[in-house]
Amino acid sequence: MSDLEIRRATPADVPAIVAMLADDPLGAQRESPDDLAPYFAAFERVSADPHQHLVVAVRDGQVMGTVHLTIIPGLSRRGATRSLIEAVRIHAEARGSGLGTRLIEWAIAESRRRNCVLVQLTSDASRTDALRFYERLGFTASHVGFKMAL
Repeated sequence: MSDLEIRRATPADVPAIVAMLADDPLGAQRESPDDLAPYFAAFERVSADPHQHLVVAVRDGQVMGTVHLTIIPGLSRRGATRSLIEAVRIHAEARGSGLGTRLIEWAIAESRRRNCVLVQLTSDASRTDALRFYERLGFTASHVGFKMAL
């Protein structure tokens, strides 16, 4: 996988990112790849925020994976900065190739570079393969998460 480039996402990457977001049972229910307008608007908001790092992994000109890293300054833990990993997706052709590990390693290294003391993520409880994947990488299920649809 030495020909892999991990770089900041551009507007041209949005269709490929959305396709990956929609390419699983949960994403198929909540994503709409036929109408990209809201995704482009969201991309502009993400790109304008210096705490947001939406990246893609590209091989042979094709987007094969993505991850969204948010840097969160805070007061707790003596004013510590933490990071949040979200929206990790791997193209169907690259699943099982180690690309997910590479993207998480990138996110952890970037978090360290930005002086974060903690990196956190959430994963839907129904994604049992993803839960095993994150545990294998050293993450622990230390908290119970809650969500409320608005």
